[in-house]
Amino acid sequence: MIPALQHPLTRRRLVAGAAAALALPALRAQPAWPSKPVRFLVPFAPGGTSEIVARSVAAELTKQLGQSVFVENKPGGAGVVAMAEAAKAAPDGHTVILGHVGTLAVNPYMLANQPYDVNKDFVPVTLLAKVPNVFVIHPDVPAKNFREFVAYAKKNPGKLSYGSAGNASAGHLAMEYLKLVTGMFMTHIPYRGTGPQLTDLLAGRTQASSAGMPALGAHIRSGKLRAIAVGTHDRIAVLPEVPTVHEMGYKDFETSQWYGMLAPAGTPPEIVKRLQEESYKALRSSAVTERFATDNAVGGGGPASEFAAFIASEQKIWSDIVRRAQIKAD
Repeated sequence: MIPALQHPLTRRRLVAGAAAALALPALRAQPAWPSKPVRFLVPFAPGGTSEIVARSVAAELTKQLGQSVFVENKPGGAGVVAMAEAAKAAPDGHTVILGHVGTLAVNPYMLANQPYDVNKDFVPVTLLAKVPNVFVIHPDVPAKNFREFVAYAKKNPGKLSYGSAGNASAGHLAMEYLKLVTGMFMTHIPYRGTGPQLTDLLAGRTQASSAGMPALGAHIRSGKLRAIAVGTHDRIAVLPEVPTVHEMGYKDFETSQWYGMLAPAGTPPEIVKRLQEESYKALRSSAVTERFATDNAVGGGGPASEFAAFIASEQKIWSDIVRRAQIKAD
């Protein structure tokens, strides 16, 4: 008869138990997330819709997580500067970045060389918001509405210029798409953020732009800018009198700004899931829903897989538009 301690099954249980005991301190040693402030990178200068979305969500996440979630604006290179930094960050959930249509769906097809692969070096966390694109002009432009503006621009090719938050920004893409379908020609002036480009537009140094209501709303209400069209398929509640490009005869024209959260590839799935769940909660807080309602923004918050599928669908759409419109990094 084999003694109890020498029995093979007993020995295996003892070895397994010892291994589990050794592993337990290591498991306990893993710090809870977040263990320090979370940096939320925004690839554009302050003053635009991207920053407004990021700061609205970050403020709520700070309350929920018990650690500061701070927004860091890092403009430059059509978003490449910030994206490259985020790609190299430690994949521990303490660095996230605001991705959008330009950095995720256009740059891969517009820029020849990027120091990262948007589909391999990042993991989607969640879609945060969709914001309608609004097309505006300076009041000095001799056009009272969209049709008059298109007619004037076509009669004066090259006379008008439009500003954007930078190459591959949502405003740049919306205006190039509009030029493609209408046959207009305007000169693109890229800036380092929506704030700087609005300064020149309000001063009349540029004549047109496209951005979201968070950045444009106050200027439209004051009469300093004239809204002539929106890029969504249907009119928006805050500008019920402003027509859509679609209803002006350009069938199926639709463009909006969208923003989502990404983390460096290799971030643990449990942290990605926690980020998504906390973002969902933040997006449904009264502070964020009220702000988004004012700006006609639609909150997201869905699972990472849903955001990944959305990015793939947007890449398919914009790769074709980049090719047809020959959008370049000016």
